[in-house]
This record gives sequence, structure tokens and C-alpha cells, in this order.
Amino acid sequence: MPDRFRLTLAQLNPTVGALKANADKAFAAWEAGRAAGADMVVLPEMFLTGYQTQDLVAKRAFVRDATAVMEALGARITDGPALGIGGPFWDDSGHYNAYWVWQDGKLVARMLKHELPHKGIFDEYRLFDRGPISGPYQINGVRIGTPICEDSWHPDVSETLAETGAEILVVPNGSPYYRGKLETRMNHMVARVIETELPLVYLNCVGGQDDQVFDGASFVLNPQAKLAAQFAAFDEIVDHVDFERGDLGWTCVAGRDDRQPDEWEQDYRAMVMSTADYLGKSGFSKVVLGLSGGIDSALVATIAADALGPENVHCVMLPSEYTSQGSLDDAEDLARRQGLRLDTVRIDGARDAVNGALAHLMEGTEPDVTEENIQSRLRGVMLMALSNKFGGMLLTTGNKSEMAVGYATIYGDMNGGYNPIKDLYKTRVFETCRWRNANHRDWMAGPEGEVIPPAIIDKPPSAELRPDQRDDDSLPPYEILDGILEGLVEDDASVVDLIARGYERETIKKVEHLLYIAEWKRFQSAPGPRISRKGFWLDRRYPMVNRWRDAGQGRPRPEARTPES
Repeated sequence: MPDRFRLTLAQLNPTVGALKANADKAFAAWEAGRAAGADMVVLPEMFLTGYQTQDLVAKRAFVRDATAVMEALGARITDGPALGIGGPFWDDSGHYNAYWVWQDGKLVARMLKHELPHKGIFDEYRLFDRGPISGPYQINGVRIGTPICEDSWHPDVSETLAETGAEILVVPNGSPYYRGKLETRMNHMVARVIETELPLVYLNCVGGQDDQVFDGASFVLNPQAKLAAQFAAFDEIVDHVDFERGDLGWTCVAGRDDRQPDEWEQDYRAMVMSTADYLGKSGFSKVVLGLSGGIDSALVATIAADALGPENVHCVMLPSEYTSQGSLDDAEDLARRQGLRLDTVRIDGARDAVNGALAHLMEGTEPDVTEENIQSRLRGVMLMALSNKFGGMLLTTGNKSEMAVGYATIYGDMNGGYNPIKDLYKTRVFETCRWRNANHRDWMAGPEGEVIPPAIIDKPPSAELRPDQRDDDSLPPYEILDGILEGLVEDDASVVDLIARGYERETIKKVEHLLYIAEWKRFQSAPGPRISRKGFWLDRRYPMVNRWRDAGQGRPRPEARTPES
């Protein structure tokens, strides 16, 4: 009976659909484990296909190709440690989210996910069948139990594994980031350890996939829920943990103890990583964006520079007579501080041409938001032309507050292929800029120091589409707006709930109305990284046509939030 077991954890970044590349990455991790004398190498949930695949995994041809690549990979696992890797499995009984375990060129075990997540961004009931709860499998004399991701958020799978002889729980995950997620995960895994009295290995993937970003932060808990190892968030890591058998069973020898960043750094890292991965995995290496001299475009430019390098960020100022000299100066100052290319294209002539072309149809009407939006849409046309001509993806720059209430011009400033700050409320935009000015990390490709001019952070926000325009002419102050929006969006709070939190009924109703009537705009908006508990898209699915409004009756409810895996 062995007294020591070495496990190699591969906290890596797969690409959805890149079957051979993901398999090669897995094999390289296996080789690292073999060189380190590991007994087993483990990779995250659905690593072979990437995660989440959404309806791609419902295609028979895709699963056929994935299975062929999986079997070819398994045949290479000889003369060394076992390999555990996630991938789909189809047979006559159903379609499964599976975990494949290979050793000596043969399939040792195939675990089928039992608890399928179906809240928030997850919809696995439409993709997979529920597998039976499997027992443990044996690797070099040690019985391993593998609850797959959501399986470990419920007690039944882990308890069954413990009752049927598992000695170590290894949990492969595809668990996406949101603010405070590590603490939520840790609380659930501590519960499993206390219930089973077994050590638990929590292995998560890293990387961006569409609107989701996976943060890694893998860890190992010993019995009595003592932390034995903690991997860094967002970094690709292949490292080893050692288990020793004692009188009371297996425990993990203390391993790496990486620093876990605070929520401001994690949010910023998530936006940088997701931007880099969305572009890189889509085949883009450079971006273009409109730089207005305002805070939102300043932050997006900074994120892009940190993701791709300043040399790959092309900023364009598109002024009219309503653009202040301060905005021109601030945009130039930001570009200079970060080493970004900045060009200027005036929109006056094009705007006058469009207004002239429409004059005979608009004769007798007064200028209003129509003429303002023509300016924004012309900017969108020009930026898309530069994107098409030179091959840089256009980034759009609307924050979550604007996306929520529709304070953005569809086919204008909403144009673009990706929005790095889509899930960041305006109040957090300000604080994130201050955080970036005060902090620099080695994963940032942009320069250190005060990269965003303080003048941009301090001035009142304005769209500058008419003389002396300010955002608070049309919207409540952002600290009030964001508080109401967080209640309506993240908490599904009622009007009565928000009145109990101290907001005025009239303001709540105005914000609620704007939120509902902007649904059609959000339906057409660019994707962006989800960093809150509830972002727009898969998290919150509302009808575009919706005549219901909250009448504001009843009593406030106690707050209750259901976490997701």
C-alpha cells in the first residue's frame, strides 16, 4: 500500500474547438508530470473541447472529432503517470459531460457529471444528460473520487464517493469568475471536506471565452478544511502537490501559497485577460477605438494596451464643434502617457452632408436627439471603416450603467466587436482608473505610473453631442443610478425593496423604465467580460417587448442570493 502520492495540477487555458491544440497542451502537462515523478496529472472540466461549448457540443460531428482526439491522446499516455481530462462522451444511454482517466494507453475510468448546472450562465440540461453517481477509481493503489464541478456544490456525489471508498477527492472545474467567487467556492468545498473527512483538490481552468473568463485560483484542502495549497488567480500553472498517508488517512503536504489579489485587481485582470483571449482566439492582434477624452474610452484604451501592448492600439479622436478643447487635450495626454497611436478625423463635414441630404424630409422639425445620434453613428461608420481597412478589431466603450439604461447610440458608439467594460458600472469605472494609476503588475503590457490623466477622472461625464451637455442632464447622479441598477439587475429587487434601501420612488421608476425599454439595444450589443454576479446576456434574459412594470406594492423582502458553480 503506497504511502505517498504525487498529483500534478494543470491549471491551463484551453480554446473552444481547438481540439488538437488542447490535446497537445494536455500532453505537455503530462510530460511535465512524468518528469516530476507524478502518479497522476489532472486537467480541468471539458478541457479537450474548451468550456463552455454551448450548442457546439450538441453537434454529432463535433463530438465524433473530440472523441477521436481524446482516444488518440489516451493512446499516448504510456510509461508514466495517469492522465485525467474532461471531454464529452456520447453513447446509446445519453450525452454526457465526462471526465476521462487514462493510464498505460488504456481507459481506466470515465466519470459522468451528475449534477448539471442550470442557473445564471449555465444551461447544461439542454446539452447533457444526467449521469449516474460513479464510485472511485484506483491509480497506483490510491482510490480517487472525481466529482465534476457542479457535483461538488451538492453533498450527494461526494458523500457517495466517500462511502464507496474514495481516499482523495479531485474536482475538475470550469468555474467562471465573478467578483468574490473564490470565497464562494471555498465555502462550498470546505463543506464537502467536513462532510467526507477527505482531502479535496479543486482544479479550475483559466482564460477568456466569449463573455466568460475563468480565473483558476485552484487550491487543495486537507481534512478539517485546512488550506494546503493555493494557486495564483488567472495564471497558467503546472505544479505538483504531494499527499502522504498517515494513521488517519491521506493529507497534502503544504505546497505553493500564491497571493490572491483584491477585488479591484481581479476585476481588472479579468477584463485584460478576456480582451486578450477574445482577440487572440479570434485571430486578431490589434484594435481600434474612438478616444473621446472621456473616462470610459480612456479605460478601454488602457485595458487594450495592457492586453495587447500599446503598439497594437490605434486610437481615433472624432471631434465636432461640440468637442471641448479639454477633451482634445486629455485624449492627446492619455495617448502620450501610454505610447498609443492617436489620429484625428473631424466629423463636421460628414454630419453636414447627412443633415443636408435629409433636410427636405426633416423640414419644419426642430433639432433633437436625432441630429445628436447622427454624429455618433458617423463616428461608428468611420471607426468600422478603419477596422475593415487595417484589420484591427473595433472596441466599443459603453459601461454597464449606460448599457442598462440605453444611454448609448445603437449603430453608433455601440459599434464594435468587443466591450471590455460592459459589466462595469460607471462608479466602478472611476475607481478602476484610480486603481490602475496606482498599480502596475508584470502581466500588464502597458507602462506603469499615472497612465490615465487625472483631468479625465475628475471632470463631469459628457457625450458632447450638443452645447454644454452633461450626463446628469438626462440621468440621476451615477452613485444613485448604479445603486438602483445593482438592485434591479443583480438582486432582482422590487420597487418596494429599493424604497426600503433609501431611494426615491420616482427615480426608481424612471430607472426601471429605462432598463426595460433598452433591452432591444442590449440584444444587439457587443459581448464583454462578465465580472459581476449578473451580467447582461446569459445571466439576465428578458423579453424585448415587455409591457409589465412593478406597481411598487407589498413589503420589502429579505435579500437572498443563490450562488452558482
